[in-house]
Formats: sequence, C-alpha cells, structure tokens
Amino acid sequence: MNRLSPQEAAALLRRQDHILILTHRRPDGDTTGCAAGLCRALRQLGKTAWLLKNPDMTSINAVYVDGLWAPEDFSPAFVVSVDVAARSLFFPAAEPYIDRIGLAVDHHPSFEDFGEARCVDASRAACGEIVYEICRALGEVTPEVALPLYAAVATDTGCFVYANTTANTHQVAAALLETGIDYFTVNKRHFRTKTRRRMAIEAELMGNAEFFHQDRGVFLTIPLSLLAHTGADENDLDDISSLAGIIEGVDCGAVLRELKDGEWKLSLRTGANGRVNATRACGLLGGGGHAMAAGATLHGTLEEVKRQVLDAIDQVAEN
Repeated sequence: MNRLSPQEAAALLRRQDHILILTHRRPDGDTTGCAAGLCRALRQLGKTAWLLKNPDMTSINAVYVDGLWAPEDFSPAFVVSVDVAARSLFFPAAEPYIDRIGLAVDHHPSFEDFGEARCVDASRAACGEIVYEICRALGEVTPEVALPLYAAVATDTGCFVYANTTANTHQVAAALLETGIDYFTVNKRHFRTKTRRRMAIEAELMGNAEFFHQDRGVFLTIPLSLLAHTGADENDLDDISSLAGIIEGVDCGAVLRELKDGEWKLSLRTGANGRVNATRACGLLGGGGHAMAAGATLHGTLEEVKRQVLDAIDQVAEN
C-alpha cells in the first residue's frame, strides 16, 4: 500500500493505459470535476481513459462529463477513484472495481485506506486541488482540463466562502483562471441560479426548521412528500445542505433527506468554532467526511433518525 505525492501519482499514471475513473454516489461538483479533468489530461497524453457512467449524475454537473462515459464493453487495465472516501460511497456499478483500484485520490480525513496506491491529503479543501497538481505534473493544464477542475474547487468551497478554503485553494483557482476558462458561467450555474422548484423547497425548509441546542442547531428535513409536492428532483437539490449555514446563530445544521421509505441521508454542516466535529458525529452513525462537513445514511422513521443524530451530536459537542 503506497502513499504517493501528486507528482508520484502522475508518474504512476504515465505508466498506465486503458484507465477507468470512478466517482461517488450522488456525485457533487468535486468528484465530477476531478474525474473529468483527470480524464481529459490523460487523453491529452494519448491514453485511453473513460469515466464509469454514474446514474446519479445531475444535469448541473453532467456538462463536465459529456463524451467521457465508458462504453459498456470497455475493459480497464487500471482503475482510479477520485473524491471517494469510503467503500459505501461506491454506486452499484462501481462496487466490482473496489478491489481493483490502482490509485485512490482523496482529501477526506475519514478516507478508508483502499487502493493499491493512495494520493490523499486531508489538508486540501477540495480533491480538485490534488488532481490539479497531478494534471500539472502530467503536462499542460489546458482550458479543457482546467474548467472541470475549477468547478471541483469552487463547489467544494462554496465559491471560496467555506472555512476550509486556504491560500492554496486560491492559488489553484488563480492558476486555473489563467488558462482562460469561462469561470463566470461555472459560478452562475452553481451559485447564482435557482429553479422555482428549488425556491419552493427552500421556503418549506426554512418555514419548518426545527431548532435544538438553544437555537445553535437546526434540523432541515426533506421528505419524499415534499419533493412530490414541489415537483423537485435531484437537479434541484444541489448543495442543499449549505442552507443551514446561513441561519444566524446556527453552528450545527443537520439536513435529512428521505431517499426511500425508512432510509435517510444525513448531511451535517458545522461551524468553524469547532463546537461540533461533523466527522466524529457522523462516524458514530457509520458515516464520515470533514470536521465541518460530513454525512451518513440512517434508517428508521424521521423521529427515530432525528434522535440518533441528536444523540451523536450530543456525544461530541464541546459545550
């Protein structure tokens, strides 16, 4: 099991061909942008590289992977995972490749140590920062490579406003902008555009917010009935978990989304004050992530799940 620097990871990739890149369940901008940017960088070297088709891909992120889905008969010789922290995050079609991963690239503290070689740096705000260094070591970072990597970095930092943003994040973003990419369209797509369905969802969430810990914590719940009522779908829920962070005085936001009857996805977002460590809380629930952004999948009725989440938060809360 090798721990590699980005430069060493690039050297490893240079020796490979017929490469398949894996993203995680319910792909966000980081895993999507990393996969697309790396795939295009490898193709610039003349490599055969594809992404395993992810059925959960939303339209907002699909623009980055156009033309990159692997043919059904593609037989990879080398497999790479990007921004996938846990085995449970591999979607069904990706699960057969878990034990074949030759290189895992990730930035989560809760990374589960899979893959023959790993390029992991938990100090990076986005996995896109690591993949940028890999792509730079592979060769020229062209606009075709840079655009999805910018989306990766921008989305995982909330357009550079989350507390995980570092000087290196801005340096990477600046380097990507210098390639001449249309960053305005990326930012408009992800941060400055809301469908009417999304607005209806947000109105319902705020109107039915449930506070705890003397109003320092909040539950926002998205049952299937709400989606049916508003007509919203996955495309309207991008980064919905960040909504809790805009409520004044809240430093612990638990967004619960019903996936199917009795199954809920928890997205826990916590403040930079460190009062609640999201990774530790979600770890108690079988999940993981970052200190201020983590998640887990829970089972039970809504009230049962809320009790589980609150119990986990209580166990790790410092005051």
